[in-house]
Amino acid sequence: MTKRLYYDDAYLTQFKARVIEQGPYKDRFAVVLDQTAFYPTSGGQPFDQGVLDGVNVVDVLVDEKEDRVLHVLAAPLAGPSAEVLGEIDWDRRFDHMQQHTGQHILSQAFIEIAQAETVSFHLGADSATIDVVGARRPSPADMEQAELLANKIVWEDRPVTARVVSPEELAGLPLRKPPAVTEDVRVVQVADFDWSACGGTHVARTGEIGLCKIVKWENRGAETRVEFRCGLRALNDYAQKNNMVNHLAAGFNVGHWELDQAVARLTAEVKELRSHLRTAGRALVEYEAQRLRATAAIVAGVRLVVHQLAEDALVNMRELARQLVSEPGVVALLGMGDQKAQLCFARSADIEIDMVPLVRSVAAMLGSRGGGGQPDFAQGGGPLADDQQLNAVLEWAAEKVCAQLERAK
Repeated sequence: MTKRLYYDDAYLTQFKARVIEQGPYKDRFAVVLDQTAFYPTSGGQPFDQGVLDGVNVVDVLVDEKEDRVLHVLAAPLAGPSAEVLGEIDWDRRFDHMQQHTGQHILSQAFIEIAQAETVSFHLGADSATIDVVGARRPSPADMEQAELLANKIVWEDRPVTARVVSPEELAGLPLRKPPAVTEDVRVVQVADFDWSACGGTHVARTGEIGLCKIVKWENRGAETRVEFRCGLRALNDYAQKNNMVNHLAAGFNVGHWELDQAVARLTAEVKELRSHLRTAGRALVEYEAQRLRATAAIVAGVRLVVHQLAEDALVNMRELARQLVSEPGVVALLGMGDQKAQLCFARSADIEIDMVPLVRSVAAMLGSRGGGGQPDFAQGGGPLADDQQLNAVLEWAAEKVCAQLERAK
Protein backbone atom coordinates (compact mmCIF):
# COMPACT_ATOMS: atom_id res chain seq x y z
CA MET A 1 0.00 0.00 0.00
CA THR A 2 1.29 3.46 -0.94
CA LYS A 3 0.37 6.44 1.19
CA ARG A 4 -0.73 9.27 -1.09
CA LEU A 5 0.65 12.51 0.25
CA TYR A 6 -1.17 14.69 -2.29
CA TYR A 7 -4.47 13.83 -0.60
CA ASP A 8 -3.44 15.91 2.42
CA ASP A 9 -1.28 18.52 0.68
CA ALA A 10 -1.60 19.22 -3.04
CA TYR A 11 1.09 21.91 -2.69
CA LEU A 12 3.78 19.47 -1.54
CA THR A 13 6.60 19.51 -4.10
CA GLN A 14 9.38 17.60 -2.28
CA PHE A 15 9.20 14.46 -0.19
CA LYS A 16 11.30 11.56 1.02
CA ALA A 17 10.12 7.98 0.73
CA ARG A 18 11.31 4.42 1.19
CA VAL A 19 11.63 2.11 -1.81
CA ILE A 20 9.66 -1.06 -1.11
CA GLU A 21 9.88 -2.61 -4.59
CA GLN A 22 11.79 -1.95 -7.82
CA GLY A 23 12.56 -3.66 -11.11
CA PRO A 24 11.95 -3.75 -14.88
CA TYR A 25 8.61 -2.59 -16.19
CA LYS A 26 7.99 -3.23 -19.91
CA ASP A 27 10.94 -1.46 -21.56
CA ARG A 28 11.52 0.83 -18.56
CA PHE A 29 12.31 0.64 -14.86
CA ALA A 30 9.77 1.19 -12.09
CA VAL A 31 9.67 1.62 -8.32
CA VAL A 32 7.02 1.41 -5.64
CA LEU A 33 7.37 3.71 -2.61
CA ASP A 34 5.86 3.57 0.84
CA GLN A 35 4.49 7.08 0.23
CA THR A 36 4.37 9.47 -2.69
CA ALA A 37 3.35 12.99 -3.72
CA PHE A 38 3.16 11.94 -7.39
CA TYR A 39 -0.41 11.90 -8.66
CA PRO A 40 -1.12 8.86 -10.90
CA THR A 41 -3.30 9.06 -13.99
CA SER A 42 -6.94 8.68 -12.91
CA GLY A 43 -10.29 10.43 -13.01
CA GLY A 44 -9.50 12.23 -16.27
CA GLN A 45 -6.41 13.90 -14.76
CA PRO A 46 -2.93 13.00 -16.11
CA PHE A 47 -0.04 11.92 -13.91
CA ASP A 48 2.49 14.24 -12.30
CA GLN A 49 5.99 14.53 -13.67
CA GLY A 50 9.22 15.19 -11.80
CA VAL A 51 12.24 13.23 -10.57
CA LEU A 52 13.18 10.55 -8.05
CA ASP A 53 16.80 11.01 -6.95
CA GLY A 54 17.36 13.01 -10.13
CA VAL A 55 15.86 10.36 -12.48
CA ASN A 56 12.91 11.53 -14.58
CA VAL A 57 9.51 10.08 -13.77
CA VAL A 58 7.88 9.35 -17.15
CA ASP A 59 4.63 7.75 -15.95
CA VAL A 60 2.73 7.15 -12.74
CA LEU A 61 0.21 4.30 -12.55
CA VAL A 62 -2.16 2.85 -9.98
CA ASP A 63 -2.17 -0.83 -9.19
CA GLU A 64 -5.71 -0.99 -7.80
CA LYS A 65 -5.43 -4.67 -6.88
CA GLU A 66 -2.60 -4.06 -4.44
CA ASP A 67 -3.43 -0.39 -3.74
CA ARG A 68 0.01 0.85 -4.70
CA VAL A 69 1.43 3.53 -6.99
CA LEU A 70 3.92 2.54 -9.66
CA HIS A 71 6.52 5.15 -10.67
CA VAL A 72 7.92 4.47 -14.16
CA LEU A 73 11.40 5.97 -14.59
CA ALA A 74 13.50 6.97 -17.59
CA ALA A 75 16.42 4.97 -16.13
CA PRO A 76 17.16 2.78 -13.08
CA LEU A 77 18.00 4.48 -9.82
CA ALA A 78 21.71 5.04 -9.29
CA GLY A 79 22.04 2.82 -6.25
CA PRO A 80 20.21 0.43 -3.92
CA SER A 81 19.38 3.17 -1.42
CA ALA A 82 16.20 2.42 0.50
CA GLU A 83 15.32 6.12 0.68
CA VAL A 84 14.79 8.47 -2.27
CA LEU A 85 14.03 12.16 -2.69
CA GLY A 86 11.07 12.95 -4.88
CA GLU A 87 10.52 16.33 -6.55
CA ILE A 88 7.29 17.27 -8.34
CA ASP A 89 7.16 19.38 -11.51
CA TRP A 90 5.24 22.23 -9.86
CA ASP A 91 4.24 24.04 -13.05
CA ARG A 92 2.55 20.92 -14.38
CA ARG A 93 0.96 20.11 -10.99
CA PHE A 94 -0.45 23.62 -10.50
CA ASP A 95 -1.76 23.70 -14.06
CA HIS A 96 -3.64 20.46 -13.41
CA MET A 97 -4.95 21.85 -10.12
CA GLN A 98 -6.29 24.94 -11.91
CA GLN A 99 -7.95 22.94 -14.68
CA HIS A 100 -9.43 20.27 -12.39
CA THR A 101 -10.86 22.70 -9.86
CA GLY A 102 -12.16 24.84 -12.72
CA GLN A 103 -13.89 21.75 -14.09
CA HIS A 104 -15.70 21.18 -10.80
CA ILE A 105 -16.99 24.74 -10.82
CA LEU A 106 -17.93 24.74 -14.51
CA SER A 107 -19.74 21.40 -14.19
CA GLN A 108 -21.84 22.72 -11.32
CA ALA A 109 -22.50 25.92 -13.28
CA PHE A 110 -23.94 23.86 -16.15
CA ILE A 111 -26.28 22.12 -13.73
CA GLU A 112 -27.56 25.43 -12.37
CA ILE A 113 -27.84 27.18 -15.73
CA ALA A 114 -28.84 24.41 -18.16
CA GLN A 115 -29.69 21.39 -15.96
CA ALA A 116 -26.90 19.59 -17.85
CA GLU A 117 -24.80 17.04 -15.99
CA THR A 118 -21.15 16.26 -16.68
CA VAL A 119 -20.70 12.63 -17.75
CA SER A 120 -16.97 12.72 -18.49
CA PHE A 121 -13.89 14.89 -18.03
CA HIS A 122 -10.61 14.83 -19.92
CA LEU A 123 -7.54 16.91 -19.18
CA GLY A 124 -5.10 17.08 -22.08
CA ALA A 125 -1.77 18.79 -22.58
CA ASP A 126 -3.30 21.91 -24.14
CA SER A 127 -6.99 21.88 -23.32
CA ALA A 128 -9.60 20.33 -21.08
CA THR A 129 -13.06 19.06 -21.99
CA ILE A 130 -16.25 18.01 -20.28
CA ASP A 131 -19.12 16.14 -21.90
CA VAL A 132 -22.48 17.39 -20.63
CA VAL A 133 -25.96 16.02 -21.22
CA GLY A 134 -29.41 17.15 -20.14
CA ALA A 135 -33.06 17.23 -21.16
CA ARG A 136 -32.09 19.78 -23.82
CA ARG A 137 -28.87 20.87 -25.45
CA PRO A 138 -27.17 23.89 -23.85
CA SER A 139 -27.68 26.96 -26.03
CA PRO A 140 -25.06 29.62 -26.80
CA ALA A 141 -26.75 31.76 -24.14
CA ASP A 142 -26.39 28.88 -21.65
CA MET A 143 -22.69 28.69 -22.47
CA GLU A 144 -22.23 32.38 -21.75
CA GLN A 145 -24.19 32.24 -18.49
CA ALA A 146 -22.46 29.08 -17.26
CA GLU A 147 -19.07 30.64 -18.00
CA LEU A 148 -20.04 33.85 -16.21
CA LEU A 149 -21.32 31.97 -13.15
CA ALA A 150 -18.14 29.87 -13.01
CA ASN A 151 -15.98 32.98 -13.09
CA LYS A 152 -18.03 34.67 -10.38
CA ILE A 153 -17.24 31.70 -8.14
CA VAL A 154 -13.57 32.01 -9.11
CA TRP A 155 -13.44 35.75 -8.36
CA GLU A 156 -15.16 35.33 -4.99
CA ASP A 157 -12.05 33.39 -3.92
CA ARG A 158 -14.04 30.72 -2.11
CA PRO A 159 -12.18 28.08 -0.08
CA VAL A 160 -11.76 24.62 -1.59
CA THR A 161 -11.48 21.75 0.88
CA ALA A 162 -11.00 18.00 0.54
CA ARG A 163 -11.68 15.35 3.18
CA VAL A 164 -12.75 11.76 3.62
CA VAL A 165 -16.29 11.54 5.00
CA SER A 166 -18.21 8.82 6.78
CA PRO A 167 -21.06 6.96 5.04
CA GLU A 168 -23.54 8.77 7.30
CA GLU A 169 -22.19 12.22 6.40
CA LEU A 170 -21.92 11.23 2.74
CA ALA A 171 -25.63 10.48 2.62
CA GLY A 172 -26.41 14.04 3.70
CA LEU A 173 -24.18 15.85 1.19
CA PRO A 174 -25.61 17.33 -2.05
CA LEU A 175 -23.09 15.53 -4.28
CA ARG A 176 -23.19 16.51 -7.93
CA LYS A 177 -22.73 12.85 -8.87
CA PRO A 178 -23.11 9.78 -6.63
CA PRO A 179 -19.81 7.95 -5.99
CA ALA A 180 -19.20 4.35 -7.04
CA VAL A 181 -18.36 3.39 -3.43
CA THR A 182 -19.64 4.39 0.01
CA GLU A 183 -16.53 3.73 2.13
CA ASP A 184 -13.56 6.15 2.44
CA VAL A 185 -15.07 8.60 -0.02
CA ARG A 186 -13.01 11.77 -0.47
CA VAL A 187 -15.23 14.81 -1.08
CA VAL A 188 -13.89 18.01 -2.62
CA GLN A 189 -16.02 21.01 -1.66
CA VAL A 190 -16.12 24.44 -3.27
CA ALA A 191 -17.69 26.39 -0.43
CA ASP A 192 -21.49 26.66 -0.73
CA PHE A 193 -21.40 25.74 -4.42
CA ASP A 194 -20.16 22.26 -5.36
CA TRP A 195 -19.61 18.94 -3.61
CA SER A 196 -17.89 16.18 -5.59
CA ALA A 197 -16.39 12.81 -4.79
CA CYS A 198 -12.89 13.17 -6.24
CA GLY A 199 -9.34 11.96 -5.66
CA GLY A 200 -7.62 14.63 -7.76
CA THR A 201 -5.45 17.59 -6.80
CA HIS A 202 -7.11 20.99 -6.39
CA VAL A 203 -6.28 24.57 -5.49
CA ALA A 204 -6.95 25.78 -1.94
CA ARG A 205 -9.05 28.78 -3.04
CA THR A 206 -10.99 29.41 -6.22
CA GLY A 207 -9.16 32.69 -6.84
CA GLU A 208 -6.05 30.69 -7.77
CA ILE A 209 -7.87 29.48 -10.89
CA GLY A 210 -7.69 33.04 -12.18
CA LEU A 211 -10.03 32.62 -15.14
CA CYS A 212 -12.28 29.95 -16.64
CA LYS A 213 -12.90 30.33 -20.39
CA ILE A 214 -15.02 28.18 -22.69
CA VAL A 215 -13.26 28.18 -26.06
CA LYS A 216 -15.64 26.01 -28.11
CA TRP A 217 -18.29 23.32 -27.97
CA GLU A 218 -19.73 20.69 -30.31
CA ASN A 219 -22.57 18.20 -30.25
CA ARG A 220 -21.64 14.51 -30.08
CA GLY A 221 -24.75 12.38 -30.15
CA ALA A 222 -26.85 13.19 -27.12
CA GLU A 223 -23.87 14.85 -25.42
CA THR A 224 -22.26 18.25 -25.86
CA ARG A 225 -18.47 18.43 -25.60
CA VAL A 226 -17.31 21.68 -24.01
CA GLU A 227 -13.66 22.67 -24.33
CA PHE A 228 -12.34 25.11 -21.75
CA ARG A 229 -9.13 26.54 -20.37
CA CYS A 230 -8.32 27.85 -16.91
CA GLY A 231 -5.53 29.91 -15.38
CA LEU A 232 -2.35 30.24 -17.38
CA ARG A 233 -3.84 28.19 -20.21
CA ALA A 234 -6.65 30.73 -20.55
CA LEU A 235 -4.16 33.61 -20.45
CA ASN A 236 -1.99 32.00 -23.13
CA ASP A 237 -5.03 31.32 -25.28
CA TYR A 238 -6.13 34.95 -24.98
CA ALA A 239 -2.64 36.22 -25.82
CA GLN A 240 -2.40 34.00 -28.91
CA LYS A 241 -5.81 35.04 -30.21
CA ASN A 242 -5.23 38.70 -29.37
CA ASN A 243 -1.96 38.66 -31.31
CA MET A 244 -3.72 37.00 -34.25
CA VAL A 245 -6.55 39.55 -34.24
CA ASN A 246 -4.12 42.48 -34.08
CA HIS A 247 -2.01 40.99 -36.88
CA LEU A 248 -5.07 40.52 -39.11
CA ALA A 249 -6.39 43.98 -38.30
CA ALA A 250 -3.04 45.50 -39.23
CA GLY A 251 -3.11 43.59 -42.52
CA PHE A 252 -6.52 45.04 -43.34
CA ASN A 253 -5.43 48.46 -42.06
CA VAL A 254 -8.41 48.63 -39.69
CA GLY A 255 -8.98 48.58 -35.94
CA HIS A 256 -9.64 45.19 -34.36
CA TRP A 257 -13.24 46.24 -33.74
CA GLU A 258 -13.69 46.62 -37.52
CA LEU A 259 -12.15 43.28 -38.42
CA ASP A 260 -15.45 41.45 -38.93
CA GLN A 261 -16.62 44.15 -41.35
CA ALA A 262 -13.34 43.99 -43.27
CA VAL A 263 -13.61 40.21 -43.57
CA ALA A 264 -17.23 40.51 -44.75
CA ARG A 265 -16.19 42.99 -47.44
CA LEU A 266 -13.32 40.74 -48.55
CA THR A 267 -15.62 37.70 -48.68
CA ALA A 268 -18.10 39.59 -50.86
CA GLU A 269 -15.29 40.75 -53.17
CA VAL A 270 -13.89 37.21 -53.48
CA LYS A 271 -17.34 35.85 -54.28
CA GLU A 272 -17.80 38.45 -57.01
CA LEU A 273 -14.33 37.84 -58.43
CA ARG A 274 -14.94 34.09 -58.53
CA SER A 275 -18.13 34.71 -60.46
CA HIS A 276 -16.27 36.89 -62.96
CA LEU A 277 -13.50 34.30 -63.18
CA ARG A 278 -15.97 31.51 -63.96
CA THR A 279 -17.55 33.63 -66.68
CA ALA A 280 -14.13 34.47 -68.15
CA GLY A 281 -13.11 30.81 -67.91
CA ARG A 282 -16.16 29.67 -69.85
CA ALA A 283 -15.49 32.31 -72.52
CA LEU A 284 -11.84 31.23 -72.76
CA VAL A 285 -12.81 27.56 -73.15
CA GLU A 286 -15.31 28.47 -75.88
CA TYR A 287 -12.72 30.58 -77.69
CA GLU A 288 -10.04 27.86 -77.45
CA ALA A 289 -12.50 25.20 -78.65
CA GLN A 290 -13.42 27.33 -81.68
CA ARG A 291 -9.75 27.92 -82.47
CA LEU A 292 -8.83 24.26 -82.23
CA ARG A 293 -11.79 23.13 -84.30
CA ALA A 294 -10.97 25.70 -86.97
CA THR A 295 -7.35 24.54 -87.28
CA ALA A 296 -8.01 20.79 -86.87
CA ALA A 297 -7.13 18.25 -89.55
CA ILE A 298 -10.14 16.79 -91.36
CA VAL A 299 -10.15 13.00 -91.69
CA ALA A 300 -13.03 11.30 -93.49
CA GLY A 301 -15.19 14.37 -92.84
CA VAL A 302 -14.33 14.45 -89.12
CA ARG A 303 -12.36 17.21 -87.42
CA LEU A 304 -9.54 15.53 -85.46
CA VAL A 305 -8.20 17.75 -82.66
CA VAL A 306 -4.89 16.54 -81.22
CA HIS A 307 -3.64 18.98 -78.64
CA GLN A 308 -1.16 19.03 -75.77
CA LEU A 309 -1.97 21.57 -73.03
CA ALA A 310 0.71 23.23 -70.93
CA GLU A 311 0.79 22.27 -67.24
CA ASP A 312 -0.20 25.83 -66.32
CA ALA A 313 -2.95 26.08 -68.96
CA LEU A 314 -5.67 28.59 -68.13
CA VAL A 315 -8.41 26.30 -69.45
CA ASN A 316 -9.68 23.10 -67.85
CA MET A 317 -8.83 20.13 -70.08
CA ARG A 318 -12.08 18.25 -69.41
CA GLU A 319 -14.22 21.33 -70.02
CA LEU A 320 -12.31 22.00 -73.23
CA ALA A 321 -12.94 18.43 -74.41
CA ARG A 322 -16.66 18.72 -73.70
CA GLN A 323 -16.84 22.04 -75.54
CA LEU A 324 -14.95 20.63 -78.54
CA VAL A 325 -17.33 17.70 -79.02
CA SER A 326 -20.48 19.72 -78.33
CA GLU A 327 -20.69 20.15 -82.12
CA PRO A 328 -21.04 17.15 -84.47
CA GLY A 329 -18.16 15.62 -86.34
CA VAL A 330 -15.31 16.16 -83.84
CA VAL A 331 -12.83 13.84 -82.13
CA ALA A 332 -10.65 15.40 -79.42
CA LEU A 333 -7.44 13.78 -78.14
CA LEU A 334 -6.11 16.01 -75.36
CA GLY A 335 -3.15 15.53 -73.05
CA MET A 336 -1.43 17.47 -70.32
CA GLY A 337 1.39 16.65 -67.96
CA ASP A 338 4.63 17.30 -66.18
CA GLN A 339 5.74 14.41 -63.97
CA LYS A 340 2.46 12.63 -64.69
CA ALA A 341 0.38 12.62 -67.85
CA GLN A 342 -3.35 13.34 -67.90
CA LEU A 343 -5.38 12.20 -70.90
CA CYS A 344 -8.88 13.14 -72.02
CA PHE A 345 -10.27 11.52 -75.19
CA ALA A 346 -13.75 12.52 -76.43
CA ARG A 347 -15.90 12.37 -79.55
CA SER A 348 -19.15 13.85 -80.78
CA ALA A 349 -22.35 11.85 -80.43
CA ASP A 350 -22.56 11.19 -84.20
CA ILE A 351 -19.22 9.33 -84.31
CA GLU A 352 -19.04 5.62 -83.41
CA ILE A 353 -15.60 5.23 -81.85
CA ASP A 354 -15.14 3.79 -78.32
CA MET A 355 -12.73 6.07 -76.45
CA VAL A 356 -12.27 3.75 -73.46
CA PRO A 357 -9.99 1.09 -74.99
CA LEU A 358 -8.08 3.82 -76.79
CA VAL A 359 -7.29 5.75 -73.62
CA ARG A 360 -6.39 2.53 -71.82
CA SER A 361 -3.95 1.58 -74.55
CA VAL A 362 -2.25 4.97 -74.33
CA ALA A 363 -2.15 4.77 -70.51
CA ALA A 364 -0.49 1.36 -70.80
CA MET A 365 2.14 2.85 -73.12
CA LEU A 366 2.87 5.34 -70.34
CA GLY A 367 3.24 2.54 -67.77
CA SER A 368 -0.22 2.67 -66.18
CA ARG A 369 -3.16 0.29 -66.02
CA GLY A 370 -5.60 3.12 -65.40
CA GLY A 371 -8.16 4.69 -67.68
CA GLY A 372 -11.89 4.51 -68.10
CA GLY A 373 -15.12 6.35 -68.65
CA GLN A 374 -17.81 6.19 -71.32
CA PRO A 375 -17.50 5.38 -75.04
CA ASP A 376 -17.83 9.08 -75.86
CA PHE A 377 -15.66 10.47 -73.05
CA ALA A 378 -12.73 8.67 -71.40
CA GLN A 379 -9.86 9.71 -69.14
CA GLY A 380 -6.59 8.16 -68.05
CA GLY A 381 -2.96 8.89 -67.38
CA GLY A 382 0.38 7.58 -66.24
CA PRO A 383 4.02 8.38 -65.51
CA LEU A 384 5.58 10.79 -67.98
CA ALA A 385 9.19 11.18 -69.08
CA ASP A 386 8.87 14.42 -71.07
CA ASP A 387 6.68 16.40 -73.50
CA GLN A 388 8.03 14.43 -76.45
CA GLN A 389 6.73 11.19 -74.95
CA LEU A 390 3.28 12.71 -74.43
CA ASN A 391 3.25 14.06 -77.98
CA ALA A 392 4.27 10.63 -79.30
CA VAL A 393 1.43 8.75 -77.60
CA LEU A 394 -1.09 11.36 -78.71
CA GLU A 395 0.11 10.96 -82.30
CA TRP A 396 -0.19 7.17 -81.93
CA ALA A 397 -3.79 7.58 -80.73
CA ALA A 398 -4.48 9.92 -83.65
CA GLU A 399 -3.26 7.28 -86.11
CA LYS A 400 -5.62 4.70 -84.55
CA VAL A 401 -8.53 7.13 -84.80
CA CYS A 402 -7.69 7.96 -88.43
CA ALA A 403 -7.63 4.26 -89.31
CA GLN A 404 -11.06 3.69 -87.75
CA LEU A 405 -12.52 6.75 -89.48
CA GLU A 406 -11.18 5.62 -92.86
CA ARG A 407 -12.66 2.14 -92.39
CA ALA A 408 -16.03 3.64 -91.41
CA LYS A 409 -16.26 5.81 -94.56
